[in-house]
Amino acid sequence: MAKLRLIRVDYDQAPELEKFYDHTIFQTIQWLQFVSLTQNAEPVIAIIKDGNRTVGRFTGLMMKKYPCRILGSPFPGWTTSYMGFNLEASVSRVDALHALEDFAFRDLKCVHFEVMDRRLSVKEVQIAKYKYGIMTGFEIDLKKSEEKLFMDMTPACRRCIRKAEKSGVQIEIVKDLSFVDDYYAQLQDVFAKQKLVPTYGKERVQTLVEHLLPIEHLLLVRARSSEGTVIATGIFPAINDTMYFWGGASWRSYQILRPNEAIQWFAMCYWKQRGIAKYDMMGNGEYKRKYGGYEIAVPWVRKSKYRIFEQLRNGAKSIFAFKQRLLGLNRY
Repeated sequence: MAKLRLIRVDYDQAPELEKFYDHTIFQTIQWLQFVSLTQNAEPVIAIIKDGNRTVGRFTGLMMKKYPCRILGSPFPGWTTSYMGFNLEASVSRVDALHALEDFAFRDLKCVHFEVMDRRLSVKEVQIAKYKYGIMTGFEIDLKKSEEKLFMDMTPACRRCIRKAEKSGVQIEIVKDLSFVDDYYAQLQDVFAKQKLVPTYGKERVQTLVEHLLPIEHLLLVRARSSEGTVIATGIFPAINDTMYFWGGASWRSYQILRPNEAIQWFAMCYWKQRGIAKYDMMGNGEYKRKYGGYEIAVPWVRKSKYRIFEQLRNGAKSIFAFKQRLLGLNRY
């Protein structure tokens, strides 16, 4: 095998995502447009060549910091999960990672890059000798029958879903921007409980809905009480064989009716009935364990051309957390 190399192209010059078994919602043009607008980042699409043969593609975005160029696929804070590579089954992801380093540092003139690829293992990253963190979470096998899915939840979770039904909670699908105000107001209430403010603004939610809803790969749901009050909301994108949990929120005063569990169950059944095979809950919140999934751990790989940038990155994360806490204390 010749050494792999990446060549930047326009989106419409890259092989279609549907050609690859491993494509995700986060690699679509609509998702790239969403991130580009909310992060002031420039989409980067590259074909992966083995000699003269195209064997895959890479998806990411580039932005400037301090004023250096960095490449994210994705980058922390983008509310975006797996990007990385789409590869023919016989192609090594370790080789693709090394080719990405050459591409990022030499061709794009970046000083730092990060990549999280769902099918890149910790062992492979260790072989490639890159720094990495671990994104842990829970995944649910939706190929099981609905009865089996329900029974695999904890008894307490099943009781919550039954309670919501008995209390007259109704779940409805939303297909317009009225969802954004409901969701974000509830999200602020969720963060206020910990004297924090949300980590992103309402405009990010609106941009997501505007770009993903028209292509029917985004499920927006809200729960209403028996009196008709909107009491909870959820956002569930899906494509290929996987659905994801992008966000959920509810009014604290109505959580006793258990609308969040009812929304989760509705979304799982909705996407299962449309051929989705698994549910990635995106993140390791302990409350997600009750839905009956299995734990997953995905490496989030990073490399800096200069050691100082690694230190700046870590410092920026600490500053962001401090600012969020300070804003919350000032508001509440």
